[in-house]
Amino acid sequence: MAPDPARLVAFDVLRAVAEQDAYANIELSRLLRDRRISGRDAALATELVGGTLRLRGAYDAVLDQLVDQRLDEPVRDALRLGAHQLLSMRVPTHAAVDSTVELVKQRIGRRPSGLVNAVLRKVSARDLDDWLRDRSAAERLSHPQWVVDELGRALARPAELEALLRADNDRPTVTLVARPGLATRDELGGEPLAVSPYAVALAGGDPGEIAAVREGRAGVQDAGSQLVALALARATVDGRDDRWLDVCAGPGGKTALLAALAGQAGARVLANERQPHRARLVAQAVRAARGGMLGVVTGDGTRPAWPAGSFDRALVDAPCTGLGALRRRPESRWRRRLEDVADLVPLQVGLLEAALDSTRAGGVVVYATCSPVVEETAGVVASVLAGRGDVALEPASALLPEATDAESAHLAGAVQLWPHRHGTDAMFITVLRRTP
Repeated sequence: MAPDPARLVAFDVLRAVAEQDAYANIELSRLLRDRRISGRDAALATELVGGTLRLRGAYDAVLDQLVDQRLDEPVRDALRLGAHQLLSMRVPTHAAVDSTVELVKQRIGRRPSGLVNAVLRKVSARDLDDWLRDRSAAERLSHPQWVVDELGRALARPAELEALLRADNDRPTVTLVARPGLATRDELGGEPLAVSPYAVALAGGDPGEIAAVREGRAGVQDAGSQLVALALARATVDGRDDRWLDVCAGPGGKTALLAALAGQAGARVLANERQPHRARLVAQAVRAARGGMLGVVTGDGTRPAWPAGSFDRALVDAPCTGLGALRRRPESRWRRRLEDVADLVPLQVGLLEAALDSTRAGGVVVYATCSPVVEETAGVVASVLAGRGDVALEPASALLPEATDAESAHLAGAVQLWPHRHGTDAMFITVLRRTP
């Protein structure tokens, strides 16, 4: 039997992630489009990619019990795909094994096909829980040990750690944002979410088929990310309030929501993005809210091209390890290393310092990350506060009553969202006011 297009796409995405540092969701979308795959085949490919990446650590723990030789990485990826079908998708053994063997013959060669056949038949003999019965929590729940340690420290509730790790392995709901003044939640269908006044959970289907999404009046955006923009818009400022700044705007989802909110408030947003291709994505994302935009510029956010004190509000959605978005970016848990935290923190501090310098006295800055790691969140804010006498911390939690039980365990007044509690990415949100 020939491998079907969905499995070929899934394998090719896994290889692109491994060899080219590709983002799985972007590569998957590209290949589905280029190969004109839709409907059930597209859904199958999406589940194969996301599920295999999320549970890769667990499948490796199974495979390592069965194979005592070093596996070439393409062969290991094929075995992971087969294991996902056998252990998590209830695909019949003959279909999962035969299709994977044929995939190996077509994409890798005939030589390893016998090994793949034998290993997968052994995999099918037991269920996943049985295979992992005596393994560590990191292996059973498919997270690197350092990630488990960092998430546990950030959570500061040991009893909830397993629930958090399991939530990271759930297939994420497609969440849409109805950009205020441009679209309503009723237009989008789906189920309104309590955690954001603009959020809707889409039951199924292609978001691109919804008119408001096609036209840029709505978009795909996690509800936690929506709260970041809301925190900035809801904070009070002293005096004028017509110039807002997004320091790290790419790819533009938060900027588009900010622009809609700014347009309603009689303000406009300047979006800054360091990478030109991401700046182009921002320009595309804000196309329906241009009345709320000052423009999109390409530049280094740590070295502003504008005069100090130019803005009334500023957002720093800082580059980070992304460990709060492991449901949506499952490859991050395998790509990131603990050393990355130390590399990112100076950049995060520099971006926050620059945003504060760019904001006038009486204005506000929101610092946010899609990582809950303590050094990237409370640590960055504490470092900046310790070095400045012109900044005061304000309670972000008071601005976001929709997010209950969301107080940061490491910085009073900061908001820390969690997938197992709030159904969102693990966004960290804090508000800083420039003082005279």
